[in-house]
Parts: sequence; C-alpha cells; structure tokens
Amino acid sequence: MLSTSMTDMFGIDYPIMQSGFRYISRAPFVAAVANAGALGTLSAHTQPTGEALREEIHETRRLTERPFAVNLTLLPANIASYPYDDYVAVIISEGIGIVETSGAKPAAYIERLKKAGVKVIHKCTSVRHALSAEKYGADAVCVTGFESAGHPGEDDVPSLVLVPRVVDEVKIPVIASGGFADGRGLASALALGAVGVNMGTRFLVTQESPIHADAKAGLAAASERDTTLIARSLGDSVRVLKTPATEEVLELERAGADKTALFPLIAADVWHQALTSGRLADAPVPSGIALGLIHDVPTCKDLVQRMMAQTVATIDRLGNLKI
Repeated sequence: MLSTSMTDMFGIDYPIMQSGFRYISRAPFVAAVANAGALGTLSAHTQPTGEALREEIHETRRLTERPFAVNLTLLPANIASYPYDDYVAVIISEGIGIVETSGAKPAAYIERLKKAGVKVIHKCTSVRHALSAEKYGADAVCVTGFESAGHPGEDDVPSLVLVPRVVDEVKIPVIASGGFADGRGLASALALGAVGVNMGTRFLVTQESPIHADAKAGLAAASERDTTLIARSLGDSVRVLKTPATEEVLELERAGADKTALFPLIAADVWHQALTSGRLADAPVPSGIALGLIHDVPTCKDLVQRMMAQTVATIDRLGNLKI
C-alpha cells in the first residue's frame, strides 16, 4: 500500500482513480477497478433514469465490497436532458460515499450531497475552476491537464504546470489527471504535490474494459502523436484519436461548420459505437496523449499492481540520488 490523503479519504488501497467514461463505466468494469484497490467510478448519465442508476449501483455492489464513486457530468445539455435530481436522490438514498462532479459548477447539487455526508471530487481544467470548487465545498479537485482525453479545457496548460499551480492555490487535496498511465507518472504527480492520479485512457485499455478487443488493440498500438483536438471552433475542445472520421470533422471546422453540422459526427453515441464495434476509424474516439505509454491490455489488477511497484521503485531510485 501507498497511503496518501486520497487513500485515507476514500478508503482505497492505492491513490489511483478511474475516469467515469459515459457508456463505458458500468458495474463489471467499475467493480474490477475497485477490487484492484483503486477508485472505480460509475457514470450516472449512462443511465436513462434514477432507478436505472440504482440498479447499476446494486449490481456494482454485488461484484465488489470496495468503495466506488459515481460521476455526475454537469454539462448544460446533459442537465436539460437527464434526470439529475433523481440521480442525486438515488446516490443519497443508496449511501454512496463519493461523487465526482465535472463539466460545470457543482453548486446546484453539492449542498445536498455534502449534507448527506458524500465526499465530492470536482474535476476541472484550470486554477480558477479549482478555486471555485473549493469555495463551493468540494472535498478534493481532480485537475485535468492538456494531455487528457475528452475535454481538457481551452487553456492548453499541461499537467506538469497545472497540477502544482493548483496545489499552490487550494487547501483541499488535488488529484492529477491527463497524461498518467504508469508508476512513473504517479510518482511524478506525488512529487508535484498531488495526492494521486486519475486515469481514463489507460483503464480503457484493460481486459475488463467493455470495448471491443480490436479497439483495445488499436489504442495499444497508437503513439503519443496519434491524438488531436476537435471542436476547438466551438469553444469545447475534445482530445480524440486521429482517424479518418476525425479528419472529416477537422475539415468541416476549417470550412466554418457550426455545431448542428458537427454534432452528428462527434456525439457520444458515435464514438461509443466505434469502441464497441472495434471500428476505430469510424469516429473521433476520445483518447489521451498517454497512448504513448500504453502497449498492452492487462487486467485492472495487474495494471494497478504493476503501477504501484513502479511507483515505489521510482521513489526509491530518487531517494538514492546523491545530493
């Protein structure tokens, strides 16, 4: 074990968290991460109703006795289309102890969650958003650097700079996200002042991840040079794998296409279909620069154990440097 305030706060063995991928972060996958000693995260808005989320929570608990979190992605379009009040009510009634909020200010729900004793992690992409989350009462922030898959924000600040900047500004624990895939990354995050790491792309390429084997093989074969940003023209950048579909989106953006034209090509349903079918070329699939560090498809347990061994070895090596 490697204890930090992250492991102490959430009752987990290792300071590693799995991102809450929409459609991907379901019970068997989340339970596998939790059983490996890390913090698994269910995606709430994968579920169409609060009762469906309740069933997914029950299934996760059937598969693991370890703690896990629930993600609430608070994008305006999601809030307008999904029953977030019901999600929160279910989270509270089911006694979920950890919630990750992301996408917008958590103020609308954080008071209800905190009153129920829920620990709230807010995922954000800048110092100003981290300070805002702290003000609203978040127990920790997950800080997402420019390297991250999905939405890395618009400031283009890499984790090497963003993480210590946030650590310097807030009093609550900071979890580092974006570019982390092995024990060297975890050791570096701890050196920067973070209490652990959040990983999306690395956990996506594991045995228990519910995507097609061909998709896992394709992601494992990719390099750090094989991602790019789309939707910059909309002010909502998304880091994705370079594919023919990605290039089609970029060409449309260069031609001045609006959201109406782009959305059918970049919606979550589109990239989810590509991942589950194994046809990565069909969509701009969210992927992080950490692809350059991913070369195999381990089990979640093997991944976590390997990471921790490398983390300890890295810390020991640094401790042996002559000063």
